[in-house]
Amino acid sequence: MVSIEKKVGVKHTYYYLEHSIRRGRRVEKKTLYLGKQIPTNIDKIKKNFLIEIYKIQFFDSLGKMKQKYSREQKHLSQSLKEKNIEYFTTRFTYDTQKIEGSKLSLHETAALLEEGTLPKNRTMRDVKEAQAHKMLFHRVLAYDKELTLNTILEWHRLLFQDTRPDTAGKIRKHRVGISGSKFVPPLPVEIYPLLRDFFRWYIREKEMIHPVQLSALVHLKFVTIHPFDDGNGRISRIMMNFILNRKNYPLLNIPYEGRNSYYKALERSQTRKEDDFFVQWLMKNYIKIHKFYL
Repeated sequence: MVSIEKKVGVKHTYYYLEHSIRRGRRVEKKTLYLGKQIPTNIDKIKKNFLIEIYKIQFFDSLGKMKQKYSREQKHLSQSLKEKNIEYFTTRFTYDTQKIEGSKLSLHETAALLEEGTLPKNRTMRDVKEAQAHKMLFHRVLAYDKELTLNTILEWHRLLFQDTRPDTAGKIRKHRVGISGSKFVPPLPVEIYPLLRDFFRWYIREKEMIHPVQLSALVHLKFVTIHPFDDGNGRISRIMMNFILNRKNYPLLNIPYEGRNSYYKALERSQTRKEDDFFVQWLMKNYIKIHKFYL
């Protein structure tokens, strides 16, 4: 996280921005001198400082990763591309549903989505939501228009129309809490203004921010608004992959086994109102998961 540090001299107090970068076992500190007073445009300075940090930590690796991924895609047959998408869709559906409480195992999810085999002793809600997630995800990957509120509402409707028809595609109208989290989602009256600001931010920044950073911010900002009674995490992870796919980057699955660090990064960003916690977590894990491209 970027912090403002002050150093008290004999005659003056001086202010700096400071950020630590871990390189293997070493930790390096990067600093930026601000002056004798904290500038009024400190938020913009922080943003530019972070971009420089990200360039050092992540952007070079992400650029190489994209190049190798693009070359690989050019040489794959269409049938192999489709097979890879099916494999990813199954794993992504399993993990994103499992994170939200589904009882389906990975084997059961694969049998259901790839062979149409219904699992025994599982709820129809888990079955139908897994099937709906696969259908929706394929639709999202083929979607060639821009993100809008109506788009997201339609995605939510498609995901839950068979299991939660009373709330599918609808903005919540009551308070909600998140089990096990210190973060308290916005009140219902705040949701539409926050969504309006979110989409204004997205349109303004979508070509200015690195695609992987953008995917992290879209996920974080939307799930923090928490506009639905249920499914905010699933829709946010779908939006994240919509960005990556649109920008021709490898897709990202967040494994169920890694949910604790995922939750922790989200909560730290949400409660401290510092995007950097989650953005760094996602980019680090993105590079780790796709390290074979390096």
